[in-house]
This record gives sequence, C-alpha cells and structure tokens, in this order.
Amino acid sequence: MFYIRKTIEEGLSRNALIDYIKADLYHRAGTAVTNFEEMLPGLQGTIAQEIVKDTYDLNFITLQSGYNEEDLEDALEQNITSFLLELGTGFAFVGRQKEIIVSGKTRKIDMLFYHIGLKCYVVVELKVVSFEPEFAGKLNFYVNAVNELLKTPDENPTIGLLICKDKDQTEVQWAFQGIQTPMGVASYDNIKIEEIKKQLPSEEQIQKRLELAEEEFLLKKQNDILAT
Repeated sequence: MFYIRKTIEEGLSRNALIDYIKADLYHRAGTAVTNFEEMLPGLQGTIAQEIVKDTYDLNFITLQSGYNEEDLEDALEQNITSFLLELGTGFAFVGRQKEIIVSGKTRKIDMLFYHIGLKCYVVVELKVVSFEPEFAGKLNFYVNAVNELLKTPDENPTIGLLICKDKDQTEVQWAFQGIQTPMGVASYDNIKIEEIKKQLPSEEQIQKRLELAEEEFLLKKQNDILAT
C-alpha cells in the first residue's frame, strides 16, 4: 500500500517505482529522529515526518578518503539533481552556503531548500562526523534566523535537518529537549571512496620524477666538482 500511494501521489514511472523498491524506501522514509509531530501543528507535523529519511543514500558521489564537510557540500552541489531525488518529492534547492546576517555578523547555512508541499524553508546542515549534542544548538539558531529573516507571514515554520555520518537516538532525543523549533537528525551512507590507486601517481609520473631527480643529482655533482 505504501508503494501504491507513492505511485499515485508522485506519478511514478515503472522504473522510478522499481528504484524506490530496491532502495527499500518503505523502511527508510519517515524514520528520522525528529520533534516534528510535537513542534508542528497537526497535518504539517505528520507530513514533515513522512518526508525525512533515517538514512540518505549518497551512492551517487565519490570522495577521497578523509573528506571534509566542504568536500561533501561540493559533491552534493555538483550532483544536486541526484540529491534532490534522494531527498524526495517537493524539495527545491535555494542555495549552498546561504548567507544570513545576524547582529552584524555573517553566518552561512550549509544548504537551504524549500519544500513546496509544506510551504516552508528547510535548513540542511551537514556533518562528516557522528552526531554531537552541540550540533542541535547551531541548527536551532539557523532555523530561527531563517524564520526571522526569510520566512513570510503566509509561510509555515522553517524546519531543520541535520545529516551526519552517524547518530545515537538517545543523544538526539536528549539534545532536542527544551528546543521549540522543528528539527530532525538523519545519517548518510554509501559514499563511494576513490580508490587509493587513483590517488597515487601513475607509473609514467613516477618514471618522470625519477628522471628529474637523477638530472638534479648529476647537476649538483657537476656543480660540486666545479666548486672544488
């Protein structure tokens, strides 16, 4: 029934439906740790919970081992169509490193989206490490800033989504206690790591370096002889 409803709501083609089934969307959608149903009114809270996933499959990007947050942002921006498909129906990309000015200080949001169905902004913060409680405070700040600076009176409250390498449900729930803004935490996986051999110099490059080193050695030796 879940996939039938998705097919009707999103007008899925046969291939798109197969992709959803293979990705096991039924078990991944709507399972992120959030406070949406508590902090958002009625139907909006339910829909917001349904659109977020517990784990986002980022198998469409390849990064080098030891990548940082900027590398991850670059890759997602370069593959924004695939990322939007993974986020789900209704998301529109507003911008990366979206600048906001608060009390004369410039702050930058990792990625900002707008959800057409929910009629609200979605602040997405990316972390290449496991969830830490202090991440919730920063996300809370950005959500409030967007509400104050970008949201119009006829739009619904902004929601925040932190996507990190891993998370502990208890830590997330405790970090959310006392926070009044709607936020969720999800994880990501399946990033392809560039093969080590691709990062190492080729045989031709090594040979050229050896020849250059030999030339430098002979030149130094000649200079030493002339100097004596």
